[in-house]
Amino acid sequence: MGRRLNYDAARQILESEFQTVVADEVEEFPADVKAALKPAIDTLFASNTQAFREVLVGCCLARIVDPHIDIRFPYMNQGDSSYNGRTLDEKVVNTFLKEQEIPSSKSPFLSSFRRNVSFLPETGKGLRDKVAFAAFLLIVDELRTKSAEYAALVLRGLLRAFIELRDKAQIKLARINRLSVDQHKLLTLELRKIKSGGLIPVILSVAAFRTLSATYGLNWNVEFQGINVADAASGAGGDITISREGVVLIAVEVTEREIDKARVRSTFMSKIAPNALSDYLFIHSATAPSIEAKAAAMAYFAQGHDINFISIGDWITSLLTIIGMAGRQDFTVQVIALLSQPDVPTKLRVAWNAVIPKVVSV
Repeated sequence: MGRRLNYDAARQILESEFQTVVADEVEEFPADVKAALKPAIDTLFASNTQAFREVLVGCCLARIVDPHIDIRFPYMNQGDSSYNGRTLDEKVVNTFLKEQEIPSSKSPFLSSFRRNVSFLPETGKGLRDKVAFAAFLLIVDELRTKSAEYAALVLRGLLRAFIELRDKAQIKLARINRLSVDQHKLLTLELRKIKSGGLIPVILSVAAFRTLSATYGLNWNVEFQGINVADAASGAGGDITISREGVVLIAVEVTEREIDKARVRSTFMSKIAPNALSDYLFIHSATAPSIEAKAAAMAYFAQGHDINFISIGDWITSLLTIIGMAGRQDFTVQVIALLSQPDVPTKLRVAWNAVIPKVVSV
C-alpha cells in the first residue's frame, strides 16, 4: 500500500537546495535539462494554476528521497510504488513556500488533484488548463525515467523560477510599533546574520544616521549608494556621505572585511585625500581593526584627517539607548523604508519578516 517517505529528509533537501539557489551558486539549468524542460517550466509558471508547479516540487523530492517511488501515483492506495503526495505537500512543500512568502496554492490536493487522481494523461480531461497540464506531464515523465541527481537539477530550476515569481510579487514588510533596547539589539544582531553582500549593515547605518539627525534636529543630508557601486566611479568618498548645506561633514565606509594597515592606506589614497575629507569613519561588523591600522590612522590625524573606527553593534545599541522611545520607533520606520526600496532584493524583505516574530517574542 505505497511507500512511506522520510519527510524530515525531504524538508532538509528542499531547504539546502533553496539556499544554494538563493546564493547563486549554480547556473539556471545545465544544458541537457534546459533543452528538455525549460519551455515546459516556463509554461507552468505562466499558468494561473499554481497546483501544477507546486506538485512538481514534491515529485522532485520524492524522486530524490526514494528512487523506488513512481511519482505518477501520489495516493497510497495506488500501488506498491505510490506515495502520499498530499502529506508531502502539507508537511514540506506548501509550508516551505509560504514561509518563504512565495505565491502558492492552499493545497493542490484540495483543488486540481483531488479524488485519488494520478499524474496520467486521462487526468487532464477534468482540468481547465490542458496546455499547462501537458507541460506538467512532460516533466513528470522526464523525472520518472532519470536519476535522483537529475531530479535535484530540476528542483533547482523550479526553485529559481519560484524565486523570480516571488520577486514579481509585492512582499509586505511586517510593521512593529515599539521595541525595547534589548529587542532592538537582538533585531540588529539577527539582521546582520543575513547574507546580504554588505547591504544590511549599510541600511542599518543609514537608518541610524537619519534617526540621529531627526531626533536632534541636525538637518543632515544622509546619502548612500548601492553596495556594489565603486566609490571612485560614483565620486563618493564612502558608502555613506553625511552633509549639511552642501558641506560634507562625515564620510563613512561600512565594511564586513578586515581593516588592516594596508586597507587604511588604500582608503586614504583613493578616497580621503582626493576628496579632501577631514572626518572619515569605518563602521565594521566583523573583527576590530588591527593595532597597525589604528596607528596608520593616527599618522594621518597629524595631517588633518580624523579617521575613526566603530563596531556597528556597539554603536547602534548605544545610540538607541540615548535617543528615547520616539527615536527608537523612528529607527524601525527608517529601516523599513530602506528595505521597501525597489532595488532591495526581495529575500531581505522576507528575512525581515522572519526575524520580527523572533524579536517581539523576547
